[in-house]
Amino acid sequence: MHRRFAFLDHPGPLAFAHRGGAAEGRENTMEAFSRAVGLGYTYLETDAHATSDGVLLAFHDHTLDRVTDRAGRVSRLPYREVRTARIGGRHEIPLIEDLLGTWPDVRFNIDVKESAAIAPLARAIRRTGAHDRVCLTSFSDARLSRALRAVDGEVCFSLGPRGLAALRTAAMGGGYGRLLSGLARAGVPCAQAPIGFRGLRVTTRALVRTAHAIGMQVHVWTVNDPVTMAHLLDLGVDGIMTDNISGLRDVLKSRGQWHPRPAVP
Repeated sequence: MHRRFAFLDHPGPLAFAHRGGAAEGRENTMEAFSRAVGLGYTYLETDAHATSDGVLLAFHDHTLDRVTDRAGRVSRLPYREVRTARIGGRHEIPLIEDLLGTWPDVRFNIDVKESAAIAPLARAIRRTGAHDRVCLTSFSDARLSRALRAVDGEVCFSLGPRGLAALRTAAMGGGYGRLLSGLARAGVPCAQAPIGFRGLRVTTRALVRTAHAIGMQVHVWTVNDPVTMAHLLDLGVDGIMTDNISGLRDVLKSRGQWHPRPAVP
């Protein structure tokens, strides 16, 4: 059964600004997201973490250490401490609800990084009425399933790790198998995959063809080289996530496939 999701209802290929475009500014900052939106991006990718008191952040790492001037695990710190952290010494960590509210016409691909983020994420989606503008993903099948159950209303979602492994096996000629047949019946709308993983090629023409056969889009992360972008588009992928947001825009423009977000007065 092929289910349609409003999140994916846009001329393709879909261009995702990964963490707002991490190669052109500080990742996961309002400044980065604003730059991507200004370039015409309709799709922004970010990550969900929650503080110890349940405040939902757009932040990738489990700890503050790498990108901010503070240290400590996000889930063990109250928001009154986390809010003093500055990304690159300058930028406050944004709240996901603020992102959803600031750009009500923009779509957000959200990677649920911790189970503690599930309940506040579900509340943020409900409060902003953003069901049609959100796609949920996770590197944990169990966490993704819990997040989907928590959201009051249907949202777009991607394959989890087990589903992606089954898709790759099927593409290599291993047969659909029970799991992949189940995914086809469930109508999982998209697979979000790396080019390769631990020396294994993941995104191939065969994988794209197999996904399309069961009504599934393929979005590839994280692709920053323009030549590689063009190669993947030639394979027929449906979306690309990039830190190099100017580069992806230019590649799509050169192919007549750039569909920018309409300017909002």
